[in-house]
Amino acid sequence: MRAIDLAAKDLLQIFRDWRAALFLIIMPIAFTLLFGFAFGGFGGPNQGDLRLPVTIINHDLEDLSLILVDMLEDSSVIRVESSDEDDLGKVKDGVKDGEVAAAVVIPAGFSEGMKSGPVAALTIISNPVDNAGRTAQGEIEAGIMRLNNSVETARLGDVQLHNRLGFTSDEERQDFYDQTLNKALESWQSPPVVVRTTSTGENIEASDEGENAFAQTSSGMMAQFAIAGLMGAASILVLERKNRVLKRLLTTPMTRAEILLGHYFAMVIMVIVQLIILILFGQLLLDLNYLGSPLATIMLVVTTALFTAGLGLLIGALAKTEEQVIVFALIPMFVLAPLGGAWVPLEITPETFQKIAYFTPLAWVVEGFKDITVRGQGIQAIIPAALVLSAYTAVLFALAAWRFRFE
Repeated sequence: MRAIDLAAKDLLQIFRDWRAALFLIIMPIAFTLLFGFAFGGFGGPNQGDLRLPVTIINHDLEDLSLILVDMLEDSSVIRVESSDEDDLGKVKDGVKDGEVAAAVVIPAGFSEGMKSGPVAALTIISNPVDNAGRTAQGEIEAGIMRLNNSVETARLGDVQLHNRLGFTSDEERQDFYDQTLNKALESWQSPPVVVRTTSTGENIEASDEGENAFAQTSSGMMAQFAIAGLMGAASILVLERKNRVLKRLLTTPMTRAEILLGHYFAMVIMVIVQLIILILFGQLLLDLNYLGSPLATIMLVVTTALFTAGLGLLIGALAKTEEQVIVFALIPMFVLAPLGGAWVPLEITPETFQKIAYFTPLAWVVEGFKDITVRGQGIQAIIPAALVLSAYTAVLFALAAWRFRFE
């Protein structure tokens, strides 16, 4: 209870200063709008379609390959973008650069090969370190499996009936095969067991609009200015140490742990309030679906606040002057923000840069919010980000407690 009272005192002191509103709310909104309009604003084609884009190159153009394309086009997970591009290098570059989540190359003879054997070979190109690539590949493989099982059912039915009764003509045999194949394909439209997941986007009708650029800038600026907003809270620790307030608190019934937790709780609540306001701004005014998965959003907000507050507590423990607070806050902000994809999407950066980025906490924050708003994902997709941020929180809090001085 005493820690909560101390946290309430800190919050009252923070929000009395008009500069707090500047760094917590006004600046992130301004930069969100500035960068958002610079990157295209509310966008062009397929804004409303949250499915993952997949390129299909069909060199077969026979019955089974066309059926496979139709099945993938009906997917609620991927959006098929057919291509006549023959340069496999350019297709791979498109996947690598994040223009599409994956690509499928259907070779000539695919249909005949599938009819004669259990599996026909085709090529799937995806980025194994990218969550969108893995999700798209899984959906493509599921479609191939459904088609293969349907073809195998028709083939076995054809063999069994031919051995037992025979066919009067080749046309009769072909008709039986086609009917069996169609019934097997129809059965996949209403399978007896349905598995529902929240790892990918919704099946929303495509519009004439493009991807909402504010999805990138909103999540990026929230992550960046959550750190910037710590300057006021960390400065309170410095001032209380200089004025010997912290030392006098030790003469009260409050323990050192309660004092530490009181200041930490104030930072956590401050960041949560900041993120909630910015999320509502994005939801109501920027058409970003933060509330499409409320539990995922809440989990990411809380873990982001815990991590950020841990960093703020460490800054307050290390800084000896208010000037040092500003420096210690701006350095991680301007290092972690661009490296973590707050300024530009990680999808367009080189693969090596992406691997390095995911060692930073802000990359998990930015991509976590984009998983919710852009990819339509739920709480299962946010769990890895929450675990990483929790690990950073534990390390930062331990370092802050170790370095914290009351004099």
